[in-house]
Amino acid sequence: MSLTKVWGKVKGFFKEKLPSFFKDNFKITHTKRSRTVGIIIAVVTLIFVLFSIKQFVSLEIGAKWWLLATALMCPFVLGLAAMFNIEIVNKKLNAVWHFLALIVVMPLIVVTMTECLNGVFIYDMTPLGLLGNYLVVLILLFLVYAISGSFKWACLIVVPVLFGFSVAQCYILDFRGTPFLPMDFLSVTTAMGVANTYNFTPNYKMVIASMIFIFIIIMSVKSKMPDFSAVTKVISRSFTSTFSVVVLILFFGTSVFANMGVRPDFWNQTRGYRNYGFVLNFFLNTKYLYMSEPKDYNSGNVGGYVDKVVDETPEIDDNYVKPNIICIMNESLSDLKVLGNFETNEDYMPFLRSLNENTIKGNLYVPVIGAGTSNTEFEFLTGHSTAFLPSGSNAYMLYVKNPISTLVSTLEAQGYSSHAFHPYYAKGWERTKVYSNFGFNKFTSLESIMDVSLMDDFVDNGSDPNYLQQLMELKYPGKNMMVRQYISDSYNYDIIIDDFKNRDKNVPYFMFNVTMQNHGGYTNSCVNFNEDIYATSVKGDYIKANKYLSLVKYSDDAFKKLIEYFETVKEPTIICMFGDHQPSVEPEFVSEVMGVDSLNNLTIEQDQQRHCTPFVIWANYDIEEKYYEKLSSNYLSSLVLQTAKVKMPEYNKYLLKLSETLPVVDTVGYIDKDNVYYNWSDNTPYSEILSDYERVQYNNIFDQQNVNADIFYINGFVPEATPIIE
Repeated sequence: MSLTKVWGKVKGFFKEKLPSFFKDNFKITHTKRSRTVGIIIAVVTLIFVLFSIKQFVSLEIGAKWWLLATALMCPFVLGLAAMFNIEIVNKKLNAVWHFLALIVVMPLIVVTMTECLNGVFIYDMTPLGLLGNYLVVLILLFLVYAISGSFKWACLIVVPVLFGFSVAQCYILDFRGTPFLPMDFLSVTTAMGVANTYNFTPNYKMVIASMIFIFIIIMSVKSKMPDFSAVTKVISRSFTSTFSVVVLILFFGTSVFANMGVRPDFWNQTRGYRNYGFVLNFFLNTKYLYMSEPKDYNSGNVGGYVDKVVDETPEIDDNYVKPNIICIMNESLSDLKVLGNFETNEDYMPFLRSLNENTIKGNLYVPVIGAGTSNTEFEFLTGHSTAFLPSGSNAYMLYVKNPISTLVSTLEAQGYSSHAFHPYYAKGWERTKVYSNFGFNKFTSLESIMDVSLMDDFVDNGSDPNYLQQLMELKYPGKNMMVRQYISDSYNYDIIIDDFKNRDKNVPYFMFNVTMQNHGGYTNSCVNFNEDIYATSVKGDYIKANKYLSLVKYSDDAFKKLIEYFETVKEPTIICMFGDHQPSVEPEFVSEVMGVDSLNNLTIEQDQQRHCTPFVIWANYDIEEKYYEKLSSNYLSSLVLQTAKVKMPEYNKYLLKLSETLPVVDTVGYIDKDNVYYNWSDNTPYSEILSDYERVQYNNIFDQQNVNADIFYINGFVPEATPIIE
């Protein structure tokens, strides 16, 4: 056949056959109401895009103009989609379309929407990631369809839920630098308590994803189910329900998918979400909400695991003059130069660097980045490692349901008082319940320090820290309690000093303090905060990083004041201070300082750098000076006990001995004494002793009926939940 004849047939198809096909099978209609709705949707979404233009223009990517052009076109497309109704007249064609839409089209559009909010376009995803996200969305649509029998309702129920979760993922990843995990639902009240400190202006990802979301809703509302026969309805709903239930049973009830490698990237969830998508990874993490018993666990063997590590140690005389002990976990305190060298206009922690005499200090490796304060707190107070808990879980919210051994029980067994102090809301991380189970006698929180109705007024009137400062000056003139909208480290330490002065002098004093000054949300400026420190050797203008560095200088000055006071105290006193995690500042700043293009594919060494904060143990009497290049937070309280030369349970002796072999055990992996870095997935010479550590820890947290008291307690101490006195 000649090219002329072929071309003639093609032209004939487009001129005659195709128009005839659409005319015979499709019907396009519109009404006055639909035109009005379409115009309203187009105008409202266009205004939304116009108000967000700055978000696109400020992007530092080559495709920003294409993204902006796409965003500007979307309101007109949405308006037309709302105005006109396209009805498929042909019943068979309508049935085929709905079948394909449910199984193929809609899941792919939904994945495009969710991954847009995750900062990934589907063409960037791995085949496994795309397939996994597609299947999760499909299963959710299938389940609702099986119950409702309606494609429309399947979309109208599933898509808004996934959109809401994806928006949460977008904000959480931006705010704290780590992804949205199922366990985060348990900390929603804590998150709401600090939500006013963050900027919720929609970014470009939210703008584009919102356009896709609105398009899906319009198409879903306009969809009209085919007139299936009763048999077809039964078969289709039976198939979708059976398929979904079988897959869910295989996933939650067996290890079939896990053995195939379909599981979260436990030791770098951010990398997993980036490479394999939000929906898939969030779904995979739901399997690990439950804490399973370690392999070969037997409570009767726990003592043997400890005995084979611990050496014989001389018994300590109870008549020994016990030093006062003050432990401070400083919110977001970190020396960011552990990431890589950079210059600032002046040193932001000169006092901490100068501390040498009667001082033990070093680098502390913690389990979290940017958020998750209470997991570091849990590791410090208990000596347990969150690396052995389900990835992304929060120990305080999930697992501290009964009295367990801690630094508190060890000191109380030797006559110490015990006071917990946190200058923010008591309900955060359920601290009141947790501190009761830990055995604290007293808990001072924000409610004990100030009139919290001022905080409510502050939130109700736009969360402007300058407004809060005005309220504080009227209520508490001359007190200078705040830096930004949080109790300052300086005022925090004033409270510690006052409490120490008014202590019961007949018993040794123990205080555990969690500060608040440096909490995230480094955006607003305030009259009570001078931003004097800034990086001078970086290319970008990093507002958050500079504000954070200025806050660190405030912390350094305040700690100097605290140490200067206790230098004048005659009673032997030890102060331990450490950072709970690095801050959530601009990822671009972190990338530039680390010398990497992206934070999504760091080496294990680089990943560990992001988990490093400083710690210091200072005494107002002679102690041996030491420097620890590497130590993880699960060992630190044992080091405090050793420095104070008080009695220790066998468990703390076990931890100190273990730290000589593996100085770092954290959620990233572990580092041995020869500075070799390991992932948790590696098969190493240390796998057996780490398994033993996990079993010992499990005995204390989860097997209360069979807990080995001789390992975890001294002097026959029996743990009990205590009524908290505020």
